[in-house]
Amino acid sequence: MTTNPSAELLDNLLTATGQTIAVREEVRVWSMSGVERVTFPDGTTAIFKYAKKPFDCEDQALRQAQTLGVPVPQVHASAVLDGWLGMLLEDLGPSVREADDLDGVAAAVILHGTRTAPPLPVLDKERLRTLPARALEHLGRLRKADRWQDADDVEDVLDRIAQAAEARSAGATIAPFGWVHSEFHPTSLHIGKHGWRLLDFARAFTGPGLLDLASWHGTIEPPHPVRLRAFLEQYVTAGGTPDALAPRGGLTAENWALGWHRMWAVEWFMEQAIRWIDDPATDPAYIKAVRRHLTDVLRLLEI
Repeated sequence: MTTNPSAELLDNLLTATGQTIAVREEVRVWSMSGVERVTFPDGTTAIFKYAKKPFDCEDQALRQAQTLGVPVPQVHASAVLDGWLGMLLEDLGPSVREADDLDGVAAAVILHGTRTAPPLPVLDKERLRTLPARALEHLGRLRKADRWQDADDVEDVLDRIAQAAEARSAGATIAPFGWVHSEFHPTSLHIGKHGWRLLDFARAFTGPGLLDLASWHGTIEPPHPVRLRAFLEQYVTAGGTPDALAPRGGLTAENWALGWHRMWAVEWFMEQAIRWIDDPATDPAYIKAVRRHLTDVLRLLEI
């Protein structure tokens, strides 16, 4: 397991920006990334964010977003070391309030209205359709490692979704199709005294913008198609494409979006379990989340 090289990364970034020393203060730190506020001798501050693969291209996404006119924090400097990315970002200071649904649709309309950024990975119909099959591959690897042994039900459900995926993934490229933030939650929208900025672009990709709108209300509560429908209507009123309301894959836009967002999350959880986190101690929590989401997928995608 690579030790976290944040001290060395910060040294490189300080050198790049002409600073010599900084006082570090943790804001939020977990096994794969960290956010700290650093204070320089003259009293000015910046945000130091570091993350390991697969979160190590966020600097490119942020710079691209800024070029395309999306309000994001400015990247002062970035550096990569042993598979870890470090960035010094503009410190936006305290937020003046939490983001609400109208802030969310305003941000989504601007993001989805930009040109697609070429370096971003693509999630089109073909890629969407293969998500259940990819999740089954992760399950196979987990079982080879003597993990997830009591998860036959997970395998059965993924098989059923894989069989329905061809039909249900239809309409993936109906607008809005383009830049997807993928961590689109109220906590990713900073509202300061000088306006809003969109944060956390580490997993941005090109794909169906409906996945962003489906993620806004989070995945802790059960999925709520009626609430998402209202949110989609607000999005269209705010200038988003009217196609956001169009049915796809034989489903309403809101059921399609919530169902595929949950399936996308399942594949990501299972990849994390075997590849990025790879810690058997986390298996019970991951299995529980996967089961819950798969139950939602069956219902929402009407399988």
